[in-house]
Amino acid sequence: MWWPRASATAIGSYPGSDIRDTAQIVVGELPSFPQLPELPGRGPGSDAIGRTGGLLSQVDGSLGLETTPTGWRISGGNTRDMRRAVSWLGEDLDVMEEAAAGFHGSFKLQIVGPWTFAASVELPGGERALRDHGAVAHIAGALSEAIALHLADLRRRVPGASVVVQWDEPALPAVMSGTVGTASGLATYRSVSEPLATEHLRTVLGALPNVIAGVHCCAPNFPIDVVRSAGAQFVSFDILDARPNDDAVGRAWESGVGVLVGCVPALGNEPGTQEQMSRPLRRYLADLGFTDPESLDRMAITPTCGLAGASPSWVRHALAACQSLGRIVRDDQGRDEQDRDERDEH
Repeated sequence: MWWPRASATAIGSYPGSDIRDTAQIVVGELPSFPQLPELPGRGPGSDAIGRTGGLLSQVDGSLGLETTPTGWRISGGNTRDMRRAVSWLGEDLDVMEEAAAGFHGSFKLQIVGPWTFAASVELPGGERALRDHGAVAHIAGALSEAIALHLADLRRRVPGASVVVQWDEPALPAVMSGTVGTASGLATYRSVSEPLATEHLRTVLGALPNVIAGVHCCAPNFPIDVVRSAGAQFVSFDILDARPNDDAVGRAWESGVGVLVGCVPALGNEPGTQEQMSRPLRRYLADLGFTDPESLDRMAITPTCGLAGASPSWVRHALAACQSLGRIVRDDQGRDEQDRDERDEH
C-alpha cells in the first residue's frame, strides 16, 4: 500500500525553467518515490495556484483564472493564463513519460487543496473566494473531478505508477484561525470551524478511493487532527521550522496515518556531514518513539518547502541527503532490532 520504507521524495517545486533537466534530476535522485515537478520560475500558470487553476478550468470553465497585480482572480472561461497553465502541465507530463519510461512504483502528484486555493484567489469583486463558503464548496467539488482527470492522464503516460496524491494546504492554519486578510487589508475573514474545514477536505481526500491521498502543510500549527478526521492517509510537514504538535502526530500515527517528514533544508550553501544532516530526524524519531523497524513502513523523507529558490547544485545535494537519511534510519533501526534479538537470546 505504502511507498518504499523510509524512501526519499520531495514536496513539489524546483528552480529554473527546464523541465527536461528537472525530470532527470527527479528520476535520478528519487528513484523509489519520484514526483511530478513544478517549475514556478517559468511564470504565471506554472506556480501551484495557476497550475491547479488550469486543472480546474478543464472540468469547470467557471473557475478559470486570470492574473491580477496581486495574484489570481476567478474570471471564468478559457483564459490565456489557463491555456498556458494547461500547456505547461501537458509538457511536464510528456517529459516525465519519457524520463520515467519503464518505471514501476510509488509516484507523487501535488495539487492545491480547497482551503488554500480559496484563500489565494479573488472572486470577480476583489475579495478572496474564502469569503463565500458556497464558492469553497464549489471549488472542492471541482477539485475532486480535476484530480481524477490529472490522475488518469499520468497513468496513461506512466502505467507502472502507484499514484500518491498530495493536497497542498499551507494556508489551512490561517484559514482556521481567522488570520487571512481581506482585500482592504483592514480586516480578516472569519475563522473556519473544524467541522466545515473537515467537510471540504473530506470531499477532495475521498475523490480517489483506491489512491493514497494526504495533506501537506509547511506552516506552523498544522491542524493534523482535522486532516486526520477528514480522511488523510498521510500528513506531510516540516520539522525544522514548523514542527507540528507531537501529540497530534502521535495520534495520527497510532491511527495508521503515514508521515512525510521535511528534515533537509530546502535552501543552503555548504553541505553538512551525514551525522549533522541526520541529527534533526534522529532526534525527532526518538522524541516520538518511532524506534521499531515497522515505524518506517509509513514514513518518507523530504526536503522542506522552498526548493524553487535553491541553486541546482543544492537541489541535487538536498535530494541525495534525503536518500542518505533513509538509509541511515533504516540501518539504525535494523541494528536496534538485532540488539533486541541478541538480548532476548541471552
